[in-house]
Amino acid sequence: MDRQDSLRKWIFSALLVAAGVLLSPLFSFPLDVTRAFPLQHMINIFLAVLCGTRFSTSAAFGTALIRNILGTGSLLAFPGSMIGAFLSGYLYSKTQKLWCAVLGEFVGTSIIGGLVSYPVAALLMGSSKGALFYVSLFSISCGAGCVIAFCVLKSARLIQTELLKNR
Repeated sequence: MDRQDSLRKWIFSALLVAAGVLLSPLFSFPLDVTRAFPLQHMINIFLAVLCGTRFSTSAAFGTALIRNILGTGSLLAFPGSMIGAFLSGYLYSKTQKLWCAVLGEFVGTSIIGGLVSYPVAALLMGSSKGALFYVSLFSISCGAGCVIAFCVLKSARLIQTELLKNR
C-alpha cells in the first residue's frame, strides 16, 4: 500500500469516526447499564471491508475514546467495539467474503467482547450482572448493525457489478 492510499484510508476512517460520534445519539437506545450503538458495528464492518483491520480497529478505539470523553459512551465500548472490528477485518482479509466480516463483527463483539466486558463492568463500573448478560446486550446492538452493514455493502456490490456489466 502506497502512502497516498494509506492516507486516503486514514482520512476515510477519521470521517467515519466523526460520523459515529455525531450520529450515535440519533441511532442509539438504552440497554440496562450500557447503550446500544448499531451504527458503530456497521462502521466497523464498512472499514474492515473497505480499508482493513488496522483501520477498523483504530476507528473503533477512536470512536469509543471520544464518546467516553464526551460522556456519551461507556467503558464497555472499548472491548465491545474493538474486538469485533479486529475480528471482522481479520476474517475479511483472509477470505474476502462479506459474510465473514459480518460474522467476525458479531462473534468478536457479542460473544468475545461481551465476555471481556464482564470483568470491566464488575471491576470498574460496579456492576453485579453476569457475563452472559453482556453477551445478550451486545448481541442486540451488534446484530442490528451487522444486518444494516451486510445489506448496504451487498447492495453496493450488486450495483457496482451491474454498472461494470453495462459499460
